[in-house]
Amino acid sequence: MTTIPNSSRYERYEDPHLTQRGDHSDSSALIDGPPVHEQTWVDPVTGTRGFLVIHSLVGGLATGGTRMRAGCTLSEVTDLARRMTLKTAAFGLPVGGAKAGLDIDPHHPEALEILQRFFTAMLPWLDKHWVTAEDMGISQTDLDEVLLSLGLSKSYHAALQLSDDPDQTLQRVLNGMATQAPGGLPLRDVIGGYGVAQACLGTANALGWNLADTTVAIQGIGTMGGGAGWFLHDAGAPVVAIADAAGTLYDPAGLDVPALLALRDSYGEIDRSGVPNHIQRLPSEAVLSLPSDILIPAAFSYALTTEAVPHITARTVVEAANSATTPQAEELLAVRGIPVIPDFVANAGAAAWTWWLLRGLVGTDPDDSFQLLSNQMQAKVAFMLSEWSESAVLPRRSALSFANANHRALANTHMTIP
Repeated sequence: MTTIPNSSRYERYEDPHLTQRGDHSDSSALIDGPPVHEQTWVDPVTGTRGFLVIHSLVGGLATGGTRMRAGCTLSEVTDLARRMTLKTAAFGLPVGGAKAGLDIDPHHPEALEILQRFFTAMLPWLDKHWVTAEDMGISQTDLDEVLLSLGLSKSYHAALQLSDDPDQTLQRVLNGMATQAPGGLPLRDVIGGYGVAQACLGTANALGWNLADTTVAIQGIGTMGGGAGWFLHDAGAPVVAIADAAGTLYDPAGLDVPALLALRDSYGEIDRSGVPNHIQRLPSEAVLSLPSDILIPAAFSYALTTEAVPHITARTVVEAANSATTPQAEELLAVRGIPVIPDFVANAGAAAWTWWLLRGLVGTDPDDSFQLLSNQMQAKVAFMLSEWSESAVLPRRSALSFANANHRALANTHMTIP
């Protein structure tokens, strides 16, 4: 039986972005309001449909990536825009949430031309209000090249316009974006996975678990899952299972995560020819039912369904993928005493870091970025789990309460960009 530490454990770092902590009276009403702007665009050349949803504006700004995938829908983009509002509000960022999507295969030969025409139609938003970024099917390099062709310096052009010296601010941000993390990878590529790892470490800490005995299973080894696995391994937590499209690799004694990640091919799958023989090879879905303390669904949305719940043996779930758990599954997990740390907190590290960088709160020292994200993520997780253990409040409901409180408090603020 897990021993829950007393409340003093949660006072080591006071997160300034946990306001009105006890207010659960209507924890989703505000952020669940209608979008500020919703637009469907049809490409005049190919007929491709594109969507822009500005869910909320804070100080005239909203942030959210642009994705490209066959089958992308308005409802999908609307849901993701709302989640961006949740992420920014949860971390007390003075910016609203948005999202854009194009219903086309990113390998289409005219994909970038279509993206250019879409952005041309959205120029009023990109120029003054909407800061976008890479998302599914679109690289940041391609995104910036298209925007440059339209006369915009970067995808965060709208934020740069708030600076008294946009050129100087741009150079400062570029320097920060070029910062390398330990191991030589760009900080911008690993900070999201680091945030997920911190959510896991915060979970173990809040629940009084010995980290060396806290086992982790990870579904998906892309940017989020792979990064989280690397940092958890580095921190001393045994990652016992990782799953990719080719199957699950399992070792109850713990996997050498960096060595396995180094075996990933161009499709992001681990080359099994380099995997040690003692590691068990199981079906992909086995990762959900293997013994672990923390399960990280990091592969795709709705991975944890009601059908999967009876087979889950983990004691907690930390969502690295957006909407990784269906609402019905989350309720059933709660009945079994398994809390779910929600996506809009656990996977928001990259979004939070980008805006900290824009605002000058972090710079080129990766330790500053890691420390700030660790402090904020662990404090939020500790708060959610204290409410869970003391009052049986779902972590998602706790997070919605402080996200909504922050959203109200930030409603009339304007960001300062140095």
